[in-house]
Amino acid sequence: MRLIRGLHNLRTADYGCVATIGNFDGVHLGHRAVFKRLLARGRELGLPATVITFEPQPLEFFNPTAAPARLTRLREKLAAIHANGIDRVMLLEFNPKLATLPAQNFVQQLLIDGLGVRFLLVGDDFRFGYQRRGDFALLQTVGAAANFAVENLHTVTHNNARISSTRVREALALGDFAQAQHLLGRAYQISGRVAYGEQRGRTIGFPTINIHLHRRFSPLRGVYAVVVHGLGEQPHSGVANIGNRPTISGRDDRLEVHLFDFDEQLYGRHLAVEFRHKLRDEQRFDSFDALKQQIQQDAANARAFLKRDCDQIKGIL
Repeated sequence: MRLIRGLHNLRTADYGCVATIGNFDGVHLGHRAVFKRLLARGRELGLPATVITFEPQPLEFFNPTAAPARLTRLREKLAAIHANGIDRVMLLEFNPKLATLPAQNFVQQLLIDGLGVRFLLVGDDFRFGYQRRGDFALLQTVGAAANFAVENLHTVTHNNARISSTRVREALALGDFAQAQHLLGRAYQISGRVAYGEQRGRTIGFPTINIHLHRRFSPLRGVYAVVVHGLGEQPHSGVANIGNRPTISGRDDRLEVHLFDFDEQLYGRHLAVEFRHKLRDEQRFDSFDALKQQIQQDAANARAFLKRDCDQIKGIL
């Protein structure tokens, strides 16, 4: 998959494509249905499929403190888009220049002059351009004049409700990982490189790996039973905490994972943490001893849940 970072990195060979535009946070089943339709149309026309997306996401630019939690950081999103067979991603920096670009100019500079779009797939509620003045009707009008077709996305539903990134966030907030998996088409994971932490866990017998979240807000907060991918052929079980570690007056949110029966250095390794079950909310303890006792209980609860989960899967197989 070719990643094009901004219009200035376009090549002559990038001209002529079928395209869709959106945030695609989470790359859920609704997004994957869009990609499937786009790829099919691309094959019919003999053109590559291009996904146009933004970094940061528009709401993160306009109102960063109220923007929704990210389901996927940029690297995760790009990997998921690539896994769905998309040929190219046009990544646009959402900055003051783009925010004030009139809708007509957006279409002309990006879709017509830049990418040479011949087919565009968007939602009928899609809004774009300065003050969100561009809409589906404008795209249809301009497309007819510029010889590119515009098609409305079909709504993809689950349990008679539209699949959306919002629904995935709601399921995660409730600890309903089965529902999240139904909406995503895969288990929910957070991935990243293992970074150096403060190594406080080692002092109480629970060393952790630290993975930066790379997002302003996490869709998860609390203590979870997890399995970690990237350590070998099989996932490794553990217990994880996402939060700001109130007992030690932490300030930034982190993902910390204690791996069961594991004692190797992992700094710099890229791992994926799959969340299976929420054990409890994050809380502040009056002492390190109290925290240690709770972590011991969390670890025991996580082991018990993951064993039951594994036994159930074996029973089904």
